[in-house]
Amino acid sequence: MIDSRQSKDGREIRRRRECLSCARRFTTYERVEEALPMVIKADGRREPFDRNKIVSGLKRAAAKRPVSMEALEEVAEAVERDIADLGRSEVAASEIGERVLPRLRQLDEVSYVRFASIYRDFRDIDEFAKELGDIVKARK
Repeated sequence: MIDSRQSKDGREIRRRRECLSCARRFTTYERVEEALPMVIKADGRREPFDRNKIVSGLKRAAAKRPVSMEALEEVAEAVERDIADLGRSEVAASEIGERVLPRLRQLDEVSYVRFASIYRDFRDIDEFAKELGDIVKARK
C-alpha cells in the first residue's frame, strides 16, 4: 500500500495501492455499508436503495454542463446519508428526489431544471415555465 487517507466526512477510506505483479497503481475506496431502506416507487413497487441510480440521474441532468463528477458524487453521498439517518425501513422515491433537488439547484440551475422536469413529470410547457419563474424570482 502506498497511501491511505480518510475522507473529509470520515465515512470513507481512500487507499492508493500498487499491484505487486504488474506495478500498476490503483485506488480503492472503503466505506461502511449501512442498512439502507427499501424505496417505494410511484407505482407501488419496492426495491433496495441504490445510490448509483441517484448518480445516474444526476449525470443525465448535468450532461454537457460545467458540473464535476465529484460534485455529483457528493450530492448522492449527502442524500444517501440523509436517507440512512432517517432510520426507516422504507422511504418513498419522491422523498429521495426532494432531497436531491435543492442540492442540485445550488450546483447548477440548468441541471436542476432538467432533473426537476423528469422527476416532477412536467406535463406541459406551463409547468416548465412556472419552475423557471420560481428560479428567476429566487435570484432577485
